[in-house]
Amino acid sequence: MTGNRKMLIKLTVVAIGMFGFGFALVPFYDKICEVSGINNLLRADAVTNTQVDLARSVTIEFDANTHAMPWRFRPLESSIAVHPGQLTTVTYEVMNTLDRPVSGQAIPSYGPRNAAQYFRKLECFCFSKQTLAAGERRRMPVTFVVDSALPSDVGTITLSYTFFEVEGAVDRAAGSAVAQGGRS
Repeated sequence: MTGNRKMLIKLTVVAIGMFGFGFALVPFYDKICEVSGINNLLRADAVTNTQVDLARSVTIEFDANTHAMPWRFRPLESSIAVHPGQLTTVTYEVMNTLDRPVSGQAIPSYGPRNAAQYFRKLECFCFSKQTLAAGERRRMPVTFVVDSALPSDVGTITLSYTFFEVEGAVDRAAGSAVAQGGRS
């Protein structure tokens, strides 16, 4: 019995140590992402070169999806042509189809994958959680610049957003619209 008890104590200590190590990794991971710029989804991008390349056009395709959410979500334009360096704003529309408020967070993705490093969002609904009141419809802008350093073999970029339902505190900007009963 003594051997089994010692083994149980050792296993408990190892399990607690592993849990503590996993818990400590979260702030460490956040700091690595902050320093390296990886996973920078909730902040506006910095634009360093503002020169517009009028000799070149890039087609930007827009896509909208929801992941198991009761929202209708779509871009108002399916695609546009832009010049690298040109400041551009497009609009997405979202509607909550339920009779209760629902909160969601949009996560962007890009095609081709390497286009993400050349696509600079200055304003985006994806920077914060969106809370829509029952039946609320909202138009949300995305302001962006395609960096003129985009490789010349990339002629089309697809910007896709997927909304995921989230729980928790209401975003201040969205919450004030919900509290006032406003519909956009």
